[in-house]
Order: sequence, then C-alpha cells, then structure tokens
Amino acid sequence: MPTWHATMIAADADHDGAPLLRRRFTLDTGHGEVERAVLHVSARGVVEAHLDGAPVSDDVLSPGWSSYEWRLRYRSHDVTGALAGGGEHVLGLALGNGWSRGRLGWSGRGAFYGEDLGGFAQLEVTFADGHTQLVVTDESWQSHASAITANDLYDGQSIDARRLDPAWSTVEGSNEGWGGVRALEFDTAVLTEHVGPPVRRQEVLPAQRVWTSPSGRTLVDFGQNLVGWLRFTVRGEAGSTITIRHAEVLEDEELGTRPLRSAKATDTFTLSGSEDVFEPTFTFHGFRYAEVDGWPGELRAEDLEAVVVHSQLRRTGEFECSNDLVNQLHRNVVWGLKGNFLDVPTDCPQRDERLGWTGDLAAFAPTAAYLFDVKDFLRDWMRDLAVEQRAQDGLVPFVVPDVLKFMEHPPEFPDPDSTAVWSDVAVWLPWALHQAYGDDELLAEHYPAMTAHVDRVATLLSPTGLWDTGFQFGDWLDPDAPPDEPAAAKADKGVVATACAYRSARTTADAARVLGHEQDAERFDALADRLRSAFGEHYVDAQGRVLSDCATVYALAVEFGLLEGEQRAWAGQRLAELVEEAGYRVSTGFAGTPYVTGALSSTGHLDAAYRLLLEEQCPSWLYPVTMGATTIWERWDSMLPDGSINPGEMTSFNHYALGAVADWIHRTVAGLAPLEPGYARSLIAPQPGGGLTWARASLDTPHGELAVHWRQGDAGLEAEVTVPAGTTAVLRLPGQAERELPAGTHHVTTPATVS
Repeated sequence: MPTWHATMIAADADHDGAPLLRRRFTLDTGHGEVERAVLHVSARGVVEAHLDGAPVSDDVLSPGWSSYEWRLRYRSHDVTGALAGGGEHVLGLALGNGWSRGRLGWSGRGAFYGEDLGGFAQLEVTFADGHTQLVVTDESWQSHASAITANDLYDGQSIDARRLDPAWSTVEGSNEGWGGVRALEFDTAVLTEHVGPPVRRQEVLPAQRVWTSPSGRTLVDFGQNLVGWLRFTVRGEAGSTITIRHAEVLEDEELGTRPLRSAKATDTFTLSGSEDVFEPTFTFHGFRYAEVDGWPGELRAEDLEAVVVHSQLRRTGEFECSNDLVNQLHRNVVWGLKGNFLDVPTDCPQRDERLGWTGDLAAFAPTAAYLFDVKDFLRDWMRDLAVEQRAQDGLVPFVVPDVLKFMEHPPEFPDPDSTAVWSDVAVWLPWALHQAYGDDELLAEHYPAMTAHVDRVATLLSPTGLWDTGFQFGDWLDPDAPPDEPAAAKADKGVVATACAYRSARTTADAARVLGHEQDAERFDALADRLRSAFGEHYVDAQGRVLSDCATVYALAVEFGLLEGEQRAWAGQRLAELVEEAGYRVSTGFAGTPYVTGALSSTGHLDAAYRLLLEEQCPSWLYPVTMGATTIWERWDSMLPDGSINPGEMTSFNHYALGAVADWIHRTVAGLAPLEPGYARSLIAPQPGGGLTWARASLDTPHGELAVHWRQGDAGLEAEVTVPAGTTAVLRLPGQAERELPAGTHHVTTPATVS
C-alpha cells in the first residue's frame, strides 16, 4: 500500500451532486525520462479519473460499494504512457453520488455514509534518476459544475449537453467559473486495495424493435433483460429534452414499471443544438424495454444501443444440451449472474433495493463459481462481510454491505439475529470457493468468519439442541405462500434452521481439518453431532418422516446428510411422491430449491428430478422460459400466464437465486464435479435422462480444461472426455464400473439407455 500524502477533497459547492475537480501540474524537469507513473484513485461517491482529457481507464462506477466505515477501496492505474512527453498536464476527477450518497434500499433515503462527495487521488511519477514527483488532491485543486444535473443509481441521470466542456481536464480548458475545494475529514487507514475486478462496459446490444404503444408511447425492445444504460448520438433543437424510462417487462402493452417500486429508472438528456453523444455512466438500470419521449424526428432501432455493464468476470463454465428450453434456462442463469454481479452480488438490479442479500449468494455460490471466475470478486465481498460481522459480535447481517442497520427494520424483519441460509453464507460461500478453486489461502482468510458464525449460532440453540428460536426467513418464497406473505412456507422454520446449522458446523469442521486446526475440527464435529442427534430426535420419526412433511425438509435432510440407511431411502421415496403429487411443479422456496433435484437423483429418483426440471407449467424453471424470460425471476410466477405482473409488492425479473438448479445441471446432466478442491481430481458422471439425447459442458479449472460431451445413439452412450494436465478423473457411466482416467482426451462407448 502506498504511503498516503493526498487529502480527500470536496468542491466548494454541491454542483448538482456531480462536481468536476482538477489540478494543473508541470512535470519536474532535469530528472530524465518518466520511468513510471501510477495514479491511485478513490472517492466518497463514484469517480471517473481523467488525465489530459482522456479517461485513465475503462472502469465505471469506481470505487464501487464496500463497507465504507471500515473499507474504502482504491484502484491503481499505470499512466506512464500519458506522461511520456513531459510538460504541463491536467489531472481531473468527475464525481457522482453512487452508493455513498445516493438512495439505498426501500426507505427512500440516501446519504447513509455522509453528505459529502469527495475525491482522492495520488499520482506518483518516478523519473530515470530515481526522483519521485507527487501530485495529490489537496486544497490547491479547482472545482466546477459538470454537464450532469442529477444522478442516482435508482432514479437515473440527467445530462445537459449545453453545460458540457470537453476540454475541462486539458491544459486548454478555460478557468472561467472554476472555484475552490475544501479538505474533508478522512482517515486514510480505511483505504484498501480493490482486490476484485473493476466494473466495466462488457458488450453492446442493438435495439431489436421500435413501435408505438396503445397509449401512443414510443417503446424499444433490446431482446434481452440486461443491466446497464443506453448510449446514443443525436442532434436536435437546443434546450429540447429526451426522456428515457426503463423496465424489464411490458404489461398491457405498456412499460411495466410497478415492480420498480419507488425507483424512477429515468434518464433525461437536454440537447445542445449540435451533435450530442449521451451515455449516463453514474447510474445503471435493469431493463429490456425503454420508453423514449422527445426524440427529434422518427426514432429508428439503429439510433440506440444498450451498454451491458457488470464486474469484469472471465467466463469459465459452459453447458449445452439437446433441449432448447433448458439451454435458454441456462442462458438466463448466466445473464442473471452478470446483471447482479455489479461490484456487489445483489439480489436484483432494477428496483429500490439492489442489496447484497446473503441468502441469495448462499444458494447460488457453486453455480457462480462454475460459470465465471468469481474468486477475487467474492473474496473482496467477503472482506466486507467479515468487517460487518466483527462489528456485530459474530452476526452475519441480511445484506453486505449492511445498509439495513441505518434503516428502520420493516415489521417482517424484527430485531434480526443470525438467520439460517442467509447468515450461513459465511460458511457455505468460502467452502464453495475452496471446492471450485482449491485456494487454501482464501479459505484461511475467511476461516475466522466461518467459526464466528457457527459459534454464534451455537448460543442461539434452544435447550432441545434445535435452532428453533428467533426470526427466520425459512423457506422464503415458497410458491404456495400468498404473494404478500413470502415467509409463509410449508416447511417448519426450525427444521430448516437446524438442518442449516448442522451443515455449517460440519463444513466448518472440514475447513478446520484442511487448515490443520484439529482441535477446532473436533469441536465443530461435536456440535454437528449434537445438532444431528437433536434433529433426528425431534424432527424425524422412526420411518424417516420429517416434521412438516414437504419437499424442502426432505431435500435438506437428504442433501445435508442428516439421514442415512433406511430413513434416507424412505425420505427420498417420500420426496419423489411429493414431487409427483405436485404434478412435478416446483413446491420449494429459497431454502429447498437448490437441493431438491440433487436429493431426488442421489436417492435413485433421477426420472423425477428430470421431470421436475423439464416441467413447463407454473411454478417451474421452464415456465418463465415459455413466457419469454431472458433472466431468472424472483418468483416462479413473477408474470402470470395472462401476461400480467404478479400482484405482490415484491417481484423482480432478474434474481439469480432460483437459478441455483444450474449446479445440478452441471453435476448431473453434464456430469462434472470436483472430487478434490480445485478439480485436482474430478468426477465425470453424466446421468442421461428426461429425453435428452446429448449434452456437453466444459470448465476452465485451475489446471486447465475439463470437458465432457455425451451423446445417446443407437449403439449406446458415446462420450468424449477431456481431463486437464496434471490431474486425474473418475469416469462413472450408467451401468458401468468406475474407471480412473489420466490427463488427456478419452473416447468411450458404452451400452446405455435414456431413462
């Protein structure tokens, strides 16, 4: 970390919440060529750094959202090339409200972290003779208003092109109207390097269709529910305004904005009279459709493009099969991750929420780690979790960063304490990442958070040894619950919580053994044994029936290892019966959905698992696909069959959590799974079924590509398998003995039938 000489500075006026800050400087002469120049940048708010009129990087919405009380991230940029010519230069910072001062949550309030926007920059220039010149933010800087007249992540951004000065961060820029700055009270000890990837523009989607709605509105469809903003070039009368509203769906052939709740998701652009290029980079929207008002002349599809924005993540895992609906489901899972992995792993990207809900990630972590390289992205987020947890005596909050602590809790979340699934992310996430990447250092870094969570839960158990006390979300969003009562699930909350506590205790014991903490391992194993015993005594009868007798409780009991032998077999059979009784429609919520297909297939009910996956009637994974979904919905029926939006106050068309079924697709349909952390040893065990005739998947593991392509033909099952260099794999095909495979590509043909 650098030795800090810079000061956090603010403009001497608010400047509509989007000030420009700049400093002219001349490079020191007589020290030879510039050998290296590094710019460190951070902000209270969001910042775009410019040097001599050009952005120093492609990053947007930097430094993102962290637990600002303890961690304000900075990024470092190599700007050596920009200073190679010597002479006079201008360093500029454009600021916006971002998460620091903008609205957060559903309270309608903002500025939870303070009212001041601030810029922080330290440019370190090293010359050939070793001399170092510093250019830092201090009270010598200037400030001015920008062309941005309003900006908020939820409500949108307004830009007045008549105020735009393209030369503001160049030596040619005018001094007229520029004022001063003031120093802000700021502790540089909170500055921390941003270990996660930056947020950037990822791709551009053209408009697919432009038409007029029944009410006379101009609507645009981009064909994909995405996260980002619109970009366009336009010429029109000076002072005229273009207004763009965004939404994920249509309802009654008009823009469906009710799910946004109070988020306005509206951008406005005031024209200069010349050719203007508009791009609102201090906000983001979740949308597929846009409503455009005030466009000069006729709007054509080629006039607009949608810029997709999310954290820079490398795609690692692929999947495709013979069923087009399943392929679209998988694409929806991918797009749901991209839209919600924007600096913070959020629940949704469009309404007045967009918070780092821990339960969603607890369910989705294995899927995320297959699809993309999310190790550093989630390592950074887990550091926020750890500081929030330490500040709350081991309590893992519902959201990270924990903005809810600044708000009045709604009646359904009274006096929160550790909560099953949601708080369990402190254990389940680092373990999922360890299995995916085999990084013991990452596991060791987060091990204290794992133990703190389990130790806190141990204090919350009732005298019976069950976790049946306090508030629980339980099997949140059970599809049989009323739209306005998302916690009214069939599954007993104590059963769900105790099962989760057992899984967390056992997992933490496993982590302790990996890290060589044998005494901890014994302690957490003992706690897990007590929880398992209490679960069996109070929740399971001799036959294997679990209290509340619904799909979720059997899925958790089976997959978490709370049952064995005849009880486990009976529970698997009962689960299959319940799934059949429900018409193979989904009957589980947040807690049970990630595990129900796995519990079915692992207890010998593969056909039921496939029928559950492939069901098209609501509620099901494929129902949204048949309704044209391009991302995963928050509710199975976020849109009703008649095309109307779910009447509940809480519904979203881009929530990744229920896409956790992709983990089962990867492990069972394709058949790829780690046998040792980081895929040092892999399992290749496709289980064909559901009428699928082929499937292929590949994963860029830490050791190289792991891949399988199986096809059901007249002669049987044909499979091509690739095992990464330096690793081995176990090949397990239906009806065949297991085989050990060395590194390389293998072609296997074996008699097998599609179930």
